[in-house]
Amino acid sequence: MFSLNMRTEIESLWVFALASKFNIYMQQHFASLLVAIAITWFTITIVFWSTPGGPAWGKYFFTRRFISLDYNRKYKNLIPGPRGFPLVGSMSLRSSHVAHQRIASVAEMSNAKRLMAFSLGDTKVVVTCHPAVAKEILNSSVFADRPVDETAYGLMFNRAMGFAPNGTYWRTLRRLGSNHLFNPKQIKQSEDQRRVIATQMVNAFARNPKSACAVRDLLKTASLCNMMGLVFGREYELESNNNLESECLKGLVEEGYDLLGTLNWTDHLPWLAGLDFQQIRFRCSQLVPKVNLLLSRIIHEQRAATGNFLDMLLSLQGSEKLSESDMVAVLWEMIFRGTDTVAVLVEWVLARIVMHPKVQLTVHDELDRVVGRSRTVDESDLPSLTYLTAMIKEVLRLHPPGPLLSWARLSITDTSVDGYHVPAGTTAMVNMWAIARDPHVWEDPLEFKPERFVAKEGEAEFSVFGSDLRLAPFGSGKRVCPGKNLGLTTVSFWVATLLHEFEWLPSVEANPPDLSEVLRLSCEMACPLIVNVSSRRKIM
Repeated sequence: MFSLNMRTEIESLWVFALASKFNIYMQQHFASLLVAIAITWFTITIVFWSTPGGPAWGKYFFTRRFISLDYNRKYKNLIPGPRGFPLVGSMSLRSSHVAHQRIASVAEMSNAKRLMAFSLGDTKVVVTCHPAVAKEILNSSVFADRPVDETAYGLMFNRAMGFAPNGTYWRTLRRLGSNHLFNPKQIKQSEDQRRVIATQMVNAFARNPKSACAVRDLLKTASLCNMMGLVFGREYELESNNNLESECLKGLVEEGYDLLGTLNWTDHLPWLAGLDFQQIRFRCSQLVPKVNLLLSRIIHEQRAATGNFLDMLLSLQGSEKLSESDMVAVLWEMIFRGTDTVAVLVEWVLARIVMHPKVQLTVHDELDRVVGRSRTVDESDLPSLTYLTAMIKEVLRLHPPGPLLSWARLSITDTSVDGYHVPAGTTAMVNMWAIARDPHVWEDPLEFKPERFVAKEGEAEFSVFGSDLRLAPFGSGKRVCPGKNLGLTTVSFWVATLLHEFEWLPSVEANPPDLSEVLRLSCEMACPLIVNVSSRRKIM
């Protein structure tokens, strides 16, 4: 018994002595341990960063080296691309106000126009500046989803047509939009509304013929009024000073543009997820209750109205019936997207018209020949206005509203693109701006030449709706813009009306039009267009 207790005490003393020694060792070598950990972390970071495409791609291939049995065969052909910086990759490339231009430039320098890889923090990204590879991506079922970032979730777009994942819910939304808002019959039925708004724009410009006109605000208000009529059956006066509702909604849409067009660093750098240093999460939390309150009130006020998209949504039954929160998300996105693209494109058209008086003269001659000066333009005239249509396509080529096709695609499984392995979870972009300015794709790509889109006798008209990826500003494949026909009809009719009524001149009170670009949600003119107008007809 005595010997047992003695042995236990000796063992306890030995344990305490060992612990004391370890504690002394740790105190003496703690700094060395931290240095060793830091060196290891730094080494791994540099190894990840040294891979073509940067740290996100390096991390992926480094981990696959140990878990893939056929690593050498499957991953030996790496996609070329810039490394960027350790940890953050090429965040500065994507956060630029002219990201499409910088990406095109880097792809050119990297000899990676067909397919280039880069990293946004931990996010793997590929981008193409080539029409054949663009078609491979956009028409692939593997890229049927979109990456949904925190801002899109915060603005409820994960439950709307643009960002909802490919599946039953998304297909239901797509079918409802195609059948009840964007089909030719519905577009024809809304013709009178577009004519009323066009007349209001003409009257607004004619009111001050000798003063400089800033066109952007009026165009955005017109686009918003058009979408509110289509979606809710709501009518607004374009220049009413008492229309607080439309001004409030316009402010909400502008804030949404700014949020969704800002690269949120916390989406790509998980170690920043607890922070909100860009104030994006806070601003979304402030914006969404206002959107919910305003749209919910309009929904309840317009329940008795018929013949609009809201009326159709309210009539849904069974599995297709949407909750009110989903309904708000769907309607909010339609107003959001429909307001932006039309106004941006019309402003670019007018800027080009001012800068190219010979083109404007040709359009005026065509309008006088087809329409005459004794009446206003009608939408039935549009098929005969071939040069005007070609001019709009040329503007779309040089100034696509979505130069990176607005919203990217997301690979849902591992796949191959242009012979390269692209893993699941990769964000894919198409740089339509770069394709449209590629001298290997277009002759004299930097020249403004509408004639290139005037079909010669026996030739088919060039389609911009996604069948030819040399110019597909509305996208292609399953995620092609559902409102492309409505949007282009609206732009064509409003441009025809404005050019029929006025000669558009550089402002005598401001600088000539500046074609510098800024990429927000869409690619806008960095300096809003200011012009003078001269009436060509007597305004009734």
